[in-house]
Formats: sequence, C-alpha cells, structure tokens
Amino acid sequence: MTQSFSGKGKNSSVKRRPSVESEPVAEASKSNNETSSHLQDQDCASNMDLKTKILLNLIKCIMYIYDLITFVVYFLVMEPWKKWKAKNTVWAKRIREDDPYSPCVRLVRNCVNPLEGIQTMDELFRMSVVRYGMKKCVGIREVLSEADEHFRNGKVFKKVRLADEYKWFSYVDIDQRVENLSKGMLELGLEPKKQIVIFAETRIEWMLVCQACFRINVPVATLYATLGEDGIVHGINETEVSHIFTSQELLPKLKKIIERTPTVKNIVYMENIRAADTTGFPEKVSVVSLSQLENMGAACDPVSYEPPNSNDVAILMYTSGSTGIPKGVILTHKNMVTTASGLLDCIPKLNENDVYIGYLPLAHAFEISAEAFFFVMGIPVGYSSPHTMTDKSTAIMTGCKGDATILKPTIMCAVPLMADRIRKGVMEATKQKSRLAQEFFQFALKYKLFWYRKGFDTPILNRLIFKKIKEMIGGRVRIMACGGAPLSPDTHDFIRMALDVQMLQAYGMTETAASATLMAINDCSTGRVGAPLSNCYIRLVDWPEGNYHATDKPYPRGEIVIGGDCVSSGYFKNEILTKESFKEEDGVRWFFTGDIGELYPDGTFKIIDRKKDLVKLQYGEYISLGKVESELKTCPLVDNICVVGNGLHDFLVALVVPNTEQLKTLAKNLGKEDMPLNKLCHDPSVISAFSKAIVQQGQKSKLMRTEIPTKVKLCSEEWQPETGLVTAAFKIRRKIIEQFYQNSIDEMYNPSLTRSSKST
Repeated sequence: MTQSFSGKGKNSSVKRRPSVESEPVAEASKSNNETSSHLQDQDCASNMDLKTKILLNLIKCIMYIYDLITFVVYFLVMEPWKKWKAKNTVWAKRIREDDPYSPCVRLVRNCVNPLEGIQTMDELFRMSVVRYGMKKCVGIREVLSEADEHFRNGKVFKKVRLADEYKWFSYVDIDQRVENLSKGMLELGLEPKKQIVIFAETRIEWMLVCQACFRINVPVATLYATLGEDGIVHGINETEVSHIFTSQELLPKLKKIIERTPTVKNIVYMENIRAADTTGFPEKVSVVSLSQLENMGAACDPVSYEPPNSNDVAILMYTSGSTGIPKGVILTHKNMVTTASGLLDCIPKLNENDVYIGYLPLAHAFEISAEAFFFVMGIPVGYSSPHTMTDKSTAIMTGCKGDATILKPTIMCAVPLMADRIRKGVMEATKQKSRLAQEFFQFALKYKLFWYRKGFDTPILNRLIFKKIKEMIGGRVRIMACGGAPLSPDTHDFIRMALDVQMLQAYGMTETAASATLMAINDCSTGRVGAPLSNCYIRLVDWPEGNYHATDKPYPRGEIVIGGDCVSSGYFKNEILTKESFKEEDGVRWFFTGDIGELYPDGTFKIIDRKKDLVKLQYGEYISLGKVESELKTCPLVDNICVVGNGLHDFLVALVVPNTEQLKTLAKNLGKEDMPLNKLCHDPSVISAFSKAIVQQGQKSKLMRTEIPTKVKLCSEEWQPETGLVTAAFKIRRKIIEQFYQNSIDEMYNPSLTRSSKST
C-alpha cells in the first residue's frame, strides 16, 4: 500500500536551506573570491535540495496514484476489518466493574492449555519431551577457534570462529543429558532443598544444569555473569552454597573472590575449546568440568530421588540491584508454572517453522520464563549471545556469519536498550546515503505507519526498503517481545516499521516470576504493556503524593499491585523488605510494584511513572525521571543517560554517556576531530552543541519545559556492570551514579560555589 496523506504536495520532512540573503554577512577580512565561492556553494546546495524535493514529490505522486488504483485489491487481500475488530476487543475487566479498586482479570484466553494439572518445572519439561520426542529442542553453534584481538587503548576482545550450521538436540536428547547430570550431581554430593549457584552466561549448559536441579529438587541461585566482585560475594555468602556451577571464562573472576566465600567446596565449570586453568584455588575447593560430571552420571546406575512439589523453591533469583545490593527473590515451582501457563493462555498457536533465539541472561526471570514457554509450545531454541548475534558483533571473526544470519529466528526477546541501539544504528547507516535516500527513508517510515494503523501492510516497501534492515537479525523475525524497562513510543513504532515485526511490550518483574501483562499480537498501540496474563490479578492503589488515584478520569491511575500464584513468597533472608513489599489479603498474595499505571477501557495498562523515580522541583512540579530518560535515550548522540533533579532548584540536569561515533561526527563539524574523547567531554563548545541536541530531542518528544535538562555533563567513563554504575541488565543505578558524579552535579547546580571552592 502507499500512503495517500503524504501525496498532497506538502513536504514537511524536507527543509530548505536558507537563501543567500538570509546568510550572515561575511567578515570584512574575507576576500571577494572566498565570498563568491561561498555563494556558489550555497546556490549548488540550494539547487540540490530543490532537485531532491522535486524527485521526492514525484515519487509521492506516483505512490498516491498507486494507492487509488490498488486500494480495493489490498482491501480484499489484507482483510483489515479483522484488525479493526481486534482494536475493539476488551481483553480484561475488573471483577467488580463499579469498584475502581477491584482487581482486573483477563477475559480472552486460549481454549486449550496443556499445563492444566502440571505442578512443577520438571513436570513441565517431561510433558514437553512426551509431546515432541525427537523434534528439535535446543541448538548451539560449536566454536571452531578463538583469538584475542588487542586494541591501542589496552582492551582485549575475544574473537571466535563458529560452525556454519547449528547443531541441534532433540527433546529426548536433552532429557537424557538432564538425567545424566542429575545423577552426577547427586554423586557429587548435592542435597535436595539445599541450593547451588549458577554463575554463567546464557548457554545450553546453563539450561541443562537448571533442569537437572529442578528434577532432583535442588534450588538454583542465579547470579549474573556481569556482576561485580562484591555482588558475587554477597550472593554466594548469603545463600551459603557449597557448589558453584560456572563457565570456564569466569574462573579467573572466582579465583579473585574465593577466599571471601568460605562455604564453597566444589566448582563445576562449563568448558570452552581452550584448556582450562584450574590452578590457584584453595586445596579445599574441588574443580571439575561439567562434561566430567555428566560422564560420571552416565556411568551411574539409576537412582531414586524425591521429586519437588509445587511449593518447593525452584529458583533464588538475584535481581540486578538497581537500588543497591542484589536481592534474592524466592520463586517456587508454582510461581514459574503459573507464568508459563499465563503465556500459553495469551499467545495464540505459533507456526510449525518458528524458531526462538535465546541470548538474554537466563539469570533473568524474563528469559527463563520465555524458554519454558517455548519448550511447552515445541518451538526450537537456538542459543546465541549479544557478542555473536549479528555479522558485525564484537566477538565474530572477519568472514564469519553471526548467529542470527545462520539461525534465521522468527521470534526473539529484547530490552529497550537493544531496541534503541538498533534504531540509532539504522539511522546512522541511513545518514551515509544520499539526501534523497535519507528523505525517502523517513517518508517510507511515516507511510508504512499510516497504513499499519489502518490495518494494512506494505509488502512492496518491505521488500525494497526494509528487507535489508530485517536481515540484520536473520531476515525472518516476525515477533519481538520487549520488556525490562520502559520503551519509548517512537522506538516502538520505528522497530515495528523498520524491522517489519510485531513489537509486543511485556511488563513483569522478578518478584512475580515475570508475570504481569503482555500485549496482544494484533495490538497496534504504542506505550502500553497489554492486559494481565491469566491467573494474574492487577489492581490500582491510590498514591496521593503523586496525585494518582484509581478514581481519576478519563483513565484510572495508581500504583500497580499484582496478585496471584505468580507472586513470590518474598526476599531471601530479608524479612523487613518482604513485609514492606508483599501482603496477604483474602487468601491472595499481593506485590506492591512501585510502578504507576493507567488502565484503559479495553483492560490494557500503560506504565506512566515510578514512585522511586519521582522528583519534586523547587516550585512543586513533580517530574518522572524515568520517563524523561526513556525519551531522551532516543537522541542519536545519547548512549545512556541519568537525569538528576534537586528540590532546591527549578531545573533538571543530565549525566550523559555519549555515543562515540556520533560524538566524533559532532566534533568534526566543530573542527575538533583531533581531540581525544575525554577532552571532547569537557570542551565547552561540544557540551553546548550537545545540550542543544538534548533540548531539541525533548521538544520533539513533547516533554514539558521543566522536564528537559537545562545542563549536561558528558561522561567519558563507560557505564558497564563491572563499574557498578549500571546493573547486569544495564539499568542505571541512580543513587550510585549520583554519588560517583556528585561533584559534577554540584557544579551544574552551583557553578559559582564550585569555582570559589576551587580557588580557595
């Protein structure tokens, strides 16, 4: 389809360069030749823009005519009335419609749910084995070789050459390996109901170890592979584990902290192709490989063990710690099965040739719940990592294809940070094209969005324009689920259009085993997170301080409170925080999220604020820092951002990690291309230009004047989990960042005081 609204002669996306008369008067010192040359350059640029405008309008006219000719055909073929009907679907309703504080529950559910009667995660997987047998279950790419690449700044990146095809294991294969590991674990001394730690990146062995623990009723404590040393020590010591399962790459990290973890007696590592260095550990600590453990179990006779029940602990999932030290969330088998069951009720039957790419941390409730769901659905899971996903990923050797190119997944999960980076990458590549190509790409995005919202697709543009972008992630992705943090509506629409996917926002948290809400596949709204999962209750509670009430009009607003069997029993060894966040009412367990939601008439929710992110400025304005950050992250110059407010002042300031490539381009335009990064971040003209870009992005995003940061500090330091400034899931740790940059924040708010103190 083409877009008739844009073929009416208006062209808001093409900006004329100023005429010669509007240019500033040249300095008297310039020669006549320089002035003449300048005028000629302006004339050429103006003529070039005029040609671009004429060509673009000609293309629009052709597409407008095509619209008129083909509309009836497209209408009959694409059946947009089905999408119109879906827009009017009421997905959820309050139990008591006349009570604004009544819980909201899902109405639309799939008729058949194979998890009826399933009590534990082991039963869930065993049922999947029975249903799918020799069908593909899990796939990996074998590493053929490794090499270290050294850079001038001292950094070392590991590069890998991977097999040209995925190696697949059937459900029966995986079940046998899980059984062997279960026996090996018991032989190694693991005891039922006594937890172990998995400290590793996402890989097939992570899943195998976890499934084996589910089988023999051993709780799994999860630690992110990117945690700092203090976080690792805290998790190990709080759980008092004697067994740690880790990857070979993380052995050096464990060596550094092993003396601070007195309870550890056994370390089992998942191998890579290099020989492992297991020296340097205390004599009391036994170090063996996972393959040795698996072989040990395969040689054992069948053993009997008591399977878990629904109320037994399945996982102690340590949160990424955005507000401080990571907290261990207790998740039972019932909690996790409830989430998988809820997803089954919300997602219609998938295609037989669907493939899921698993690369997000399995230590996160979002990913582990997704994979459990796909096992039940019989959808193969191909493992990857952020470092090997695309052809241009950092760990891919030259000439080797990325995982997505080989796997060609149809379904994937993402986090907003990844979506923002995809958008910026595409826009950066577009800027390398001609002016006409840039303008046409912007027009094509608006054109496709126009018809998408009316229920139509744009197959010709998909093939001519968006196909190459989609090939970045394999070319077949049709469903992308995004969760973990707020997603900008602009980025939501961009990913939908440019990648030609159904972009579904999900909302949930570790404390609810990732349960809460999920958008329907045919929901074309942006900014919302969908309706509640089945078996999940969601209600709104007044928050007078923020002026949010469940009785607000036209849409009820308030703190989101989640209830049901998905809700955790609390935080591990933290009774005080458990009592603050969890409550039992009328036999239902509730978790108070701290997120502020808005309820729409169709039963879907929108996250509009967060209690902890709210700051009150000098004249009483409440500002949602998270909302501002979500919008400003879409600025091409911004890689990450932390907005800071102070009740003694009437404006915000921002700490920004600049996008390196965009910063270099900005510096080049200012004639400072030879300056190193750390000096660019302190250069007044660079900061001024950066601040203007932030203001423009804020205005474009329709932020209020008080929501747009007035001053900016450019941070040359990397915000990585290892630095402690962001979590393992790359959420900013606001308090720690503010403490780290306190002097800079003080200087932005009180420059005169800072200068006087320096002079003193």
